[in-house]
Order: sequence, then C-alpha cells, then structure tokens
Amino acid sequence: MKKIALYIGLLLTLVNCKNSKVILDSKLYQNSFTGVLVINPTTRDTLYNYNSTKYFTPASNIKIVTLFTALNTIPDKIPSLKYHITKDTLYTEGTGDPTLLHPYFKDSTAILFLKKYSNIVVNTSNFKDHKYGPGWAWEDYDTYYSPEKSGFPIYGNVLTIYNKGNLISKPNYFKDSITFSDLLKRREEHANTFYYNSTSKDTIITPFITDNNLTKNLLEDILQKNVTISSTFPEGDKNILYGIASDSVYKRMMHKSDNFLAEQLMLVSSGVLTDTLSFKIAKEHILKTKLSNLRQKPRWVDGSGLSRYNLFTPESMVHVLHELYKKLPKERLYTLFPVVNAPKTKKEDPVQEPYLYAKSGSLGNNYCLSGYLITNSGKTVIFSFMNNHFMTSSSGIKKEIHHFFEHIRDTY
Repeated sequence: MKKIALYIGLLLTLVNCKNSKVILDSKLYQNSFTGVLVINPTTRDTLYNYNSTKYFTPASNIKIVTLFTALNTIPDKIPSLKYHITKDTLYTEGTGDPTLLHPYFKDSTAILFLKKYSNIVVNTSNFKDHKYGPGWAWEDYDTYYSPEKSGFPIYGNVLTIYNKGNLISKPNYFKDSITFSDLLKRREEHANTFYYNSTSKDTIITPFITDNNLTKNLLEDILQKNVTISSTFPEGDKNILYGIASDSVYKRMMHKSDNFLAEQLMLVSSGVLTDTLSFKIAKEHILKTKLSNLRQKPRWVDGSGLSRYNLFTPESMVHVLHELYKKLPKERLYTLFPVVNAPKTKKEDPVQEPYLYAKSGSLGNNYCLSGYLITNSGKTVIFSFMNNHFMTSSSGIKKEIHHFFEHIRDTY
C-alpha cells in the first residue's frame, strides 16, 4: 500500500509539473529567457525544473544572499562603532552601520556615546571599498535608491528635503546648498549642490557626495565640538558599541528593497570578520564557508543587485533559500520576507490570504521572484523564478508568474 501511495503521489507531482509547463508556454515567454526551480524542502522532491542551472541577472534577488551573509556574520545588534580610549581621547572608527541618524531608523546610539568625550578622533582608513558598485548606472547618482557606500555613513548618506510652508532639509547642514530650480536633476554630478522645485510639495531624497571632510563637518555640526579625522588607530583591543536590533535592518532591506542598507550590511559583515570594511571580504568569506557547495559558482559583485554584472542561477538561489529555511524558525524567516500578493485587476478584487513570502528583483527588461510558497494543503515549497530580456511590460510577466504559483498553491 505504501508503494502504491508513493506512486500516486509521484504521478500527481508529474501531472502538476506538466500543467505548470503549459503556463510557461505563454507568448510572454517566447522571446525572453526564463528559469524556474521549485522544490519541497522536506521531501527534497523537485516539483518543477526549467533552465535552473542557467545564469540570470538576479537584480534585487541578490538581497537574499546579502541577508544570508548578514545572518551568518552580524550579531543580534548592529555594531555601531569600534573604539579605543587613551587618556582623555576617544579613538573611533565606523563599522559601516547604516542606521546612524538614518531617515527611517534615526538611531542616535553612536551620537550619545560620542557626546561623552571632549577629544574625538575618527579613523576612516578602514573603509577599503568603492563608493559605487561595479556596473552601477552613472546617471543614477542623484536618485534616492543609489546612495554612496561609506565606512561612517550618517543620515543614510542622503539629503531629505520637503516643503511645509518653509523649506526643511535633513541634515540642516546642506540648507544653504539648495537652489530652487525647475531642472530635472536633483544634484550636481560632482558637487553637493542640490535642486528643489519651489512649487513642489513632495519629499525629495537625494544622495550626497561623501568624503572625510564632510564626515568631520557633519559630526561637528551634530556634536557641537571639534572632531579630528585620522588614518591611523592606536594599537590594542578595540571595543564595540552596539546599536539597534539587526532584524529591524534586515526587514527594512527586504521589504523596501533598500539598496543602501544592503550594501552597508555587507560592509558591516566584513567589519565583524576583520578590521576592514570591504564587500569583497564578506563575499569571499561566505562563498568559501557557508556556500562552498553551490554547484554553479555565481558572479556576485554587489550587495543590492543594482549591477547587471551579477549572475546567479535559480538553483543557487533556491540553495540559499533552503539554507535560510533550515537555519531560522519559520515565524522569523517569513517576517523578514515581504508578502507578495497577485496584482489586482480591479479595485474591488478581494485581498488574497498571504501565501507567497518572497523577494522580487527588477531591472529594465528583467523580473525575478524567489522565496517560499505555502500551499493550500499546508506544504511549504521553495522557489526561484527568473525572467530576463523580455520586451513586454513587467506587469504581464508578474501576472503570469502568479498564475504559475496559484496553480502550485491550489494543487500541491
């Protein structure tokens, strides 16, 4: 009887896969490149496999790998500062912590700590990375989703401007650098000169250009005391000041697809492993240790997925998702991933019960979705559905993807 039941179960799985293949035969996929892998993590059965070992541009699906890296390196609270006290001087260096006075987190842990000391020296030489990732679009320099990376970020490395009868800027330090203008650009490419439409009521978020001088000036403006920038750090043990809960940063990164948080978390991970802040260090560590058994070696160049140089396979993405599934309690895991509901066709359409906990990834002509699906029978499956090079609208692709997953939800 057990053999018969197993045979029937296998037959049903094969039928389901065949029906799923029909869905993939949609005209939307004819001139694009699609790869899919769906597995049952409990039985390790493969429910669907199509081009799963081929390489795709993952876009923000990269943040799944960044999340995995952070969860395997960063403690429960984000390291805010490393410091050493010698006589009457506090020597400190950044950890890449993105939350310091960030527009969303507004964390002031480091500021309250620094205010206790009269003589403050900040070492900035531990940041050994580029401000931008390889392959980032140069014209995005003034867009909210493309702040520079840095070792000691403040205010999320962005200027926030809004108009409520009078112009308000955060940080206020840049207020005199804002010019009213109808120009489409929001900042000069090579200068911290910002533009804002005088009739606008919108909140505008624009990255600023970071450097050691600006770090010094911003800290002095906040602390109201002198700060010295240095390229050296005293010998001896480094103490660590911890800030906010790490999960709150992970959740924001995943739910809002926040590129800045993703990039900085890779730097924080590097700083936990070494005294150097470098994406490469964190990447190579995680690939050599926790992800050494990936069968298709990825091309992984940034933490956010902004770069089109990134290349991952659906199989690799499912592997990372499976490792997360084994590592974290389901309640915590599903909280970190966004709920992805099917696009509404009409306003009166009912809201679906959550069944997809997944991270999307979008670039021009590319859309990917990877994560966890809860079927009506209570099973969990792990999937990666990657689409590259389509010439239609992404909305049509999204609808087809949801048809595919609704079929699995209802029949498996």
